[in-house]
Amino acid sequence: MILYSYAKLNLYLEILDKRSDNYHNIETVFERINLSDKILLKSRPDKKIKIICNNPQVPKDSSNLCFRSAKLLQDEFNLSYGADIEIRKNIPVGAGLGGGSSNAATVLLGLNKIWKLGLSRRKLLCYAQKIGADVAFFIYDTPFAVAKGRGDEIKPLASQRVKRIWQILIAPRFPVATPLVYKEWDRLKKNKKARLTKPVYNVKMLTLALKRGDTLLLKKCLFNSLEQATLKLFPQLKRVKEKLEKLGLEAILMSGSGPAVFGIVSSRKEAEAFSRSIQRQNRSWRVFAVATI
Repeated sequence: MILYSYAKLNLYLEILDKRSDNYHNIETVFERINLSDKILLKSRPDKKIKIICNNPQVPKDSSNLCFRSAKLLQDEFNLSYGADIEIRKNIPVGAGLGGGSSNAATVLLGLNKIWKLGLSRRKLLCYAQKIGADVAFFIYDTPFAVAKGRGDEIKPLASQRVKRIWQILIAPRFPVATPLVYKEWDRLKKNKKARLTKPVYNVKMLTLALKRGDTLLLKKCLFNSLEQATLKLFPQLKRVKEKLEKLGLEAILMSGSGPAVFGIVSSRKEAEAFSRSIQRQNRSWRVFAVATI
């Protein structure tokens, strides 16, 4: 079975508070984009779960989220067979684009069919929440969704007039560890001298902009609580934002915990032209023209 595993962007991400389990409660708006990995799934007669990947940054052992997805189903149903999971990576690793989470959800969906488990979406969501915070979003076939809790309480957005957003996406070639960024955010919050940026608008305003097709309001609503913390840890990220600003883009935001940064443009033509130009000038970045899917 061949499946496509799509990336996400966070159009809005606000940290509300720290939880007793050491995670954080957040409110975020996910956008699914057409940047994807390819997942090849094959059942095998023994219980082995084998991970194959073309990217050396991706672990091949039990720490891999795809492995954990397969193992969870295998143990839950006491299955005597396993799976070969080949991941052909195109989504940058550790970039705040949810590649690993998307891969895990894709494996859950694929093995549910291959192993003929007959699991409902509701049940698959329960398993997704056990694997990771962002995994649940990718169980849904939806372009936009609001998420709360750890980011795993998903509400798909329906009937929005904004069907597609075109963006230039820049991913510097260094990974960022999400726990490290949250730790830095906690440090900044405790530091009385540091003033964390507050959102001007909220999730309700952003979702209203999507439903009304109000792209001007949408651009104003972009926000990410983690951006300040990631920039503190990786000041070189400012160069990416400055590059997009020089192009005249005003709606610019880091996705997730970074370091990927995107800027909203008006069309596919503009996205492709700008991305080609940026890539020629800086080979140390990966640059994509992406859109909502």
